[in-house]
Amino acid sequence: METGHVNQLEKSPRPTPQRIFASRFAKSMFLAVSLLVILSFIGTRMFTHIDLNLYGYMIGTVVFLGGLFYRLIAWAERPPTKILIKKGIRLLFRGSTPKTSVEHLGTYRFIWNRGLYRWVQHMLMGWGVILACVITFPLVFGWMYFTMEENGTYTIVALGMDIMRMNADGFLMFLFSNGLNISGIMVTVGVCMALYRRMKNMQARAEQKFLYDFLPLYLLLFISITGLLLTFSNIVLHGAGHYVLSMIHQYSVIVTLIYLPFGKLAHIPFRPLSVFARNYREHYGEKSMKGCSVCGEAFVSAEQSNDVIDVLRTNDIDFTMQEGFHLAELCLPCRRKYRMARFSGRTTHEIEAKEANQHAKG
Repeated sequence: METGHVNQLEKSPRPTPQRIFASRFAKSMFLAVSLLVILSFIGTRMFTHIDLNLYGYMIGTVVFLGGLFYRLIAWAERPPTKILIKKGIRLLFRGSTPKTSVEHLGTYRFIWNRGLYRWVQHMLMGWGVILACVITFPLVFGWMYFTMEENGTYTIVALGMDIMRMNADGFLMFLFSNGLNISGIMVTVGVCMALYRRMKNMQARAEQKFLYDFLPLYLLLFISITGLLLTFSNIVLHGAGHYVLSMIHQYSVIVTLIYLPFGKLAHIPFRPLSVFARNYREHYGEKSMKGCSVCGEAFVSAEQSNDVIDVLRTNDIDFTMQEGFHLAELCLPCRRKYRMARFSGRTTHEIEAKEANQHAKG
């Protein structure tokens, strides 16, 4: 019996990277936190330049990463998402990827199609948040800090290396020292524009919910205002109330970081994946388009139509109609009219008239 037990142990599979961790979530968190520690070790020159006043932001960031990986992994496990990510990675080096990335992540061209007001609003909020993150996170984890010499110049240190020197009274130093104030003003104006639109636009008022639509805006507004008040306290009030304001501001940032992966703001870290979707549609659309089974108009790529049908079958969902076509083989106008036909008993899906706004942008 002992010999058999030993042989069984010898035949047991050796641990692999996938078996070391309890789940993909655990592996992702371990690698992310390890990377943060390594970068902080290098950036702070073996932890000799750590600002303990920013300790709360570190904890908030780690909790944020946990929520982000949980949400991302749960989303990536869905059958349609697996197809999008797999084919999106394959098409990542497509020639149009740089242009698509700029339009989706830089200039927000897709928002421009919805109107100038909403484009300005998103540009201010989006780039304001990005600017604040680019400044804050390197400072929190010690990847970047400033040292001042006796001759009145500042040295920027990034990942333990001296990058550049600036005059304390120079324009570059003004931009660096007021970067968070600039981002705070951008976010404040953008949020106020969004709140005004949500209170005045009838369609937005009919669809919005407080926890999903208003709470993220209030959190961003509160962070921006408390951050600007810190500067106001230092310059105008000579530091009066700075400690209380700094704690309020820090807690507001931590709460927002914890909330971010589970609310509407989650689309910010998920936004780069829109490049995958655009490449997917363009690449397979250039190969062959799928014609609507009712009106014959090409409305989607044949690849996407087949993928939709395969995903539905994977989930044991069959939308094959008694007329012989699959519901995914109908364009959106014909699909809506077909649903009306099923409820009304009239063959409305065979009416040739199209919706007036079916080609509307945005």
